Amino acid sequence: MRELETFSSWVKDRHEYAKDWKKRTGGRVLGYFCTYVPEEILYAAGVLPVRVLGSHEPQNVTEPHIFGMFCPFCRDCLAQGLKGRYSYLDGLMIAQSCLHIRQAYTSWVLHIPIGFSYYLCMPHKVQSKRSYKFLRGELETFKNAVEKWTGRKIEEAALREAIQVYNENRRLMRQLFDLRKREEPPISGEEAMTISLAEQMVDKKEHNAALKELLGKLPQRKRERPTGTRLMIVGSEDDDLAFLHMVENLNKDQYPATFVIDEHCTGTRYFWNEAPEDSDPLMAIARRYIERPPCPSKDWEERKRIPHILQLARDFKVQGAIVMQQKFCDPHELDTVAIRKALEKEGIKTLFLEFDVTVPAGQFRIRVEAFLETLKQEDLF
Repeated sequence: MRELETFSSWVKDRHEYAKDWKKRTGGRVLGYFCTYVPEEILYAAGVLPVRVLGSHEPQNVTEPHIFGMFCPFCRDCLAQGLKGRYSYLDGLMIAQSCLHIRQAYTSWVLHIPIGFSYYLCMPHKVQSKRSYKFLRGELETFKNAVEKWTGRKIEEAALREAIQVYNENRRLMRQLFDLRKREEPPISGEEAMTISLAEQMVDKKEHNAALKELLGKLPQRKRERPTGTRLMIVGSEDDDLAFLHMVENLNKDQYPATFVIDEHCTGTRYFWNEAPEDSDPLMAIARRYIERPPCPSKDWEERKRIPHILQLARDFKVQGAIVMQQKFCDPHELDTVAIRKALEKEGIKTLFLEFDVTVPAGQFRIRVEAFLETLKQEDLF
């Protein structure tokens, strides 16, 4: 489908896109770690925020800078910087989430020359009533730093426009994902993940335009294969398109399967909720990031993540869930047992897989095929 190819090309040629965007606009590009970074402030300053992601290739350049027991995603991201693949970046930042990704950020800033770097103190205890005022203050300080870096005053009108552009993107993504509730979703999990990844790499206005074009035709699309088992993928960062492709094309005749929803930070957690547009813009941005579906490092004292996962599973009629985590990811490891118990109590079977920089395709293929066979047998008997 031609409209889908746009998103695939953005993901495949992400670095070329960012370089071309700089030439076209004269703006600056900032790489960021973690989806708690308030992109709206950067966008209002004419900066393109680009999420730093790995390449899923074996590497041997990070050992002098970061422990081997740190998660593979962090090491893969740092490797991209050390290899010069993000040499076009004008700045780099992180919002506090976990220690592993913070170490990747710190090593990058120490060893790779960069014009601007920023550590945003995103609170962990987001459920505290004081977190709103605290984060608003941090956002004000960050806005001032961006203004000094770019030499451009960020007016309130620009902030409001950035919020509107980002909210429109979130609404369009929700419309797209709602199509996956259908008995026969017009889009695969691999395609949905591609679109979600692209929105973290390109100008939101361009992504919005492409989404509108896609949504104009996608509802009429008939896929040339059965949906099969409706799967959910839950866990930590996951941009492994090859894995989703493998599962959805594993044994299409005997055990067809389609990912119909996800719960991870390169998917729904990135875009699920909007910022309110009727209040102080900085407080609106603070509210949006405090009230978004949480990652495990911020999901306490009340556990809000598991009820959210269960609601997604019900809404999208999930029959089986693959619960994954990046190897050595402590926050997600602590959540995994409770998530699997909660899903299985709802009658949704789970399969746990631990991801590394590269996926052991042979092992995963056998385990996923056995999982799908088990689910199919339950349907038969």
